[in-house]
Amino acid sequence: MDRLSTDITKNIVSMRAAMQNSSDFINKPLQLGGFRCELLICEGMVSISTLAELIIEPLREYRDQVYPSAQQLYVELTTADYLAADQKIVLTTDEVMQFMMSGFAVLLIDGCDKGIAMGVQGFNFRSVSEPSGEQNMRGSREGFVEAARINLTLVRRRMKSPTLKFEYLSLGTKSKTDVFLVYLTDKASPAVLKKLRRRLASVKLEAILDSGYITPFLDRHSVSLFSGVGSTERPDTLCGKIMEGRVGIIVDGTPFALVAPYLFSENFQSMDDYTQRPYYASFIRCLKFFAFLISFLLPGSYVAVVTHHPELIHRELLQNIIEAQKNTPFPLMVEALIIHVVFEIMREAGLRLPKAIGHAVSIVGAIVIGDAAVSTGLVGTPMVLIVALTAVSSFVVPNLYEPVIILKFAFILLGGLLGIYGISLGLVVLLLNLCSINTFGIPYTSPISPFGHSVFRDVFFRVGWRQLQNSRSKVQNMPGSSIRTAPKDGREQGR
Repeated sequence: MDRLSTDITKNIVSMRAAMQNSSDFINKPLQLGGFRCELLICEGMVSISTLAELIIEPLREYRDQVYPSAQQLYVELTTADYLAADQKIVLTTDEVMQFMMSGFAVLLIDGCDKGIAMGVQGFNFRSVSEPSGEQNMRGSREGFVEAARINLTLVRRRMKSPTLKFEYLSLGTKSKTDVFLVYLTDKASPAVLKKLRRRLASVKLEAILDSGYITPFLDRHSVSLFSGVGSTERPDTLCGKIMEGRVGIIVDGTPFALVAPYLFSENFQSMDDYTQRPYYASFIRCLKFFAFLISFLLPGSYVAVVTHHPELIHRELLQNIIEAQKNTPFPLMVEALIIHVVFEIMREAGLRLPKAIGHAVSIVGAIVIGDAAVSTGLVGTPMVLIVALTAVSSFVVPNLYEPVIILKFAFILLGGLLGIYGISLGLVVLLLNLCSINTFGIPYTSPISPFGHSVFRDVFFRVGWRQLQNSRSKVQNMPGSSIRTAPKDGREQGR
């Protein structure tokens, strides 16, 4: 990190060499106050009209003036009221290049070892639109975009509190990606913030191109399928999370914000739960938990019961299953694995292909492949029904789709090899794994385990806002937390 020199020519040569004489590096010579100056910009990152209005036009007043020293001219420019309001002092060549690539114009003065960075950002970005993955019936239709500064504005519009803080970090040795911690200073736990800063400081990647790049550094439970770091593309959801003491992480270049710490029960919550009547929201919550169990237990349980415990099935239903399966060439477990793999292939194809072609994949999969597979006797009709029920149920809780897929195949193998005993063993291992996860000092399964009364307030059920407004719950005060907040002075205390 080289400091700026008082020789402006040396600074320009140094930066052009560092940028390999890139064509988007533009330096415009100026004569201000009797000194040679250079205005540096990165083409495409600034607004030309804003640059002319806030910088070029006001600087014309200094052309015919003469100042005794470059330092005095620098002081005059930094105190001028009619230049761009967003001004930063730059001291090194690395800072100059980083500000340029972030949409700033940097002014250097010959004889002065400091520069002035002025915000005139004008790069193109996708307009704010409805989030595609977290749609709701009521409430806001605004979702995060790729530009981090716009995302910060969306949060600030909803949270006009002086305690809302945006903490800036720069990650990636090459990309210098802007990362912002978003939290309420009177809600967030200092212990959680300390751990977050320490884990983010351990990120030594050359480029951070998406928030998913830093998630493994925040989530230390690599042996688990579940993550203690969540994500959202809705500003209102993020505001609701930070009101509970959580910390949001906004990464420039991605329309998703990370949330930490993130608990297991939050995967079953949505913004619609808080805009609908409590009785209906509670019904939907219970429905989501039931769909989650179906999504990974149903195929394995079906294989286990039909293969090892047929006495558990009603006689007429068992007869129908036997009639459907007697002409299939594969054992039931192999058949279940094959058809679920085929479904995942079709789902991935429909997801990656352009939208115009993606619809054709569902038609081919449902009509051609599905009907032909049953007609030719490759798979039985009951198994097609099981796949359909499992697929629809897995889409009810999209945040858990990735672990559900792995669990589904694992339980099919357990059910096919060990029967109901294998399913029971798998559930015990799954519960032990869930209960062993500790995210930033808070049990991942809290308040279900360890049990807390908030289970009846906003987990399986949701009470009305009259009761919710009286409970100032914070995530660090969950049952089993090792960073509980003292009720009066707000200081952290261990358990």
